[in-house]
Amino acid sequence: MDPTERRRLGRTGIEVTALGFGAAPIGGFRATIPEAEAQSLLEAAWDGGVRYFDTSPFYGYGRSELRVGHALRQRPRQDFVVSTKIGRLMHPLRPGETPPAGLRQGGLPGFVPEFDYSYDGVMRSLEQSCLRMGLSRIDILLIHDIDFWTIRNHAVLEDRFRTVMEGGYRALHELRAAGVIGAIGCGLNEADMCLRFAKAGDFDCMLLAGRYTLLEQGALAEFLPYCATRGMSVILGGPFNSGILAGEVKEGAPYDYAAAPPEIVAKARRIEATCRRHAVPLPAAALQFVLAHPVVCSVIPGALSRSEVEQNLAHLRRALPAALWRDLVAEGLLDPAAPVPG
Repeated sequence: MDPTERRRLGRTGIEVTALGFGAAPIGGFRATIPEAEAQSLLEAAWDGGVRYFDTSPFYGYGRSELRVGHALRQRPRQDFVVSTKIGRLMHPLRPGETPPAGLRQGGLPGFVPEFDYSYDGVMRSLEQSCLRMGLSRIDILLIHDIDFWTIRNHAVLEDRFRTVMEGGYRALHELRAAGVIGAIGCGLNEADMCLRFAKAGDFDCMLLAGRYTLLEQGALAEFLPYCATRGMSVILGGPFNSGILAGEVKEGAPYDYAAAPPEIVAKARRIEATCRRHAVPLPAAALQFVLAHPVVCSVIPGALSRSEVEQNLAHLRRALPAALWRDLVAEGLLDPAAPVPG
């Protein structure tokens, strides 16, 4: 599989590489990544032919966008595609202001996020992102984190959904119509909410994180078929389910950013054992599987080091035997309806 293959994003003229770069980790929430190392791994992605980069104001409270912009604005603008997100504005901590509860460690110090899905909030967020990245144009703008997995409160979820569809979506629609941005969509952690948004507006794509993977294929039931009927593309984030599929499966391996429960570890180990019988690295199977679905235009794993970027590129270039997928289906580990490579 060619990680540099160009795939069209929905019905737009935008083309993204099959392997993209997920820039959440370089924001610094999961680990401290020195500036030089962050630029080195972005350079490794570029040198490997990656031309699609996804970031967000929330990743490191601005740090991710700053780092992505530093790497990309040195390149010819027509040579890459960048996506970022709306929904949170960053402001410097004001004198006497108490940092909100739950403020993550590792982000850009002194900056605080606040939710804003309004019309004006989208306009301000886009302006802030352009300034942080030093780019005058954003290709893809995504509504971020309006899902129960993130919010954990149905009333707040409904309020934010209503706010963004009445205000923020109108701003996105106008920006796209004016040619300021090339495509609009959502970046969410639930297939059901992706489907709800897809039915509520005229979107080009959905970025679905962690919900269509080698471990779980619930998105096959309704969401992915609906995208196919609408000509809508899907960008796959979290292909390793936040880490459990990224290497040797161990007790307490990360899954959805917490320690995996025993039943998830057990299933992941069975998948790993099947891969091992075919001499296939587990992360290679995880990356190639999601790209086999016809509506998936790109997979965007994150990376904490240059070597992880290089490994992702190598995993996609590796030839995998067709018997691997047949065995995974036969063992009840893979939905028989799931498209597979080859």
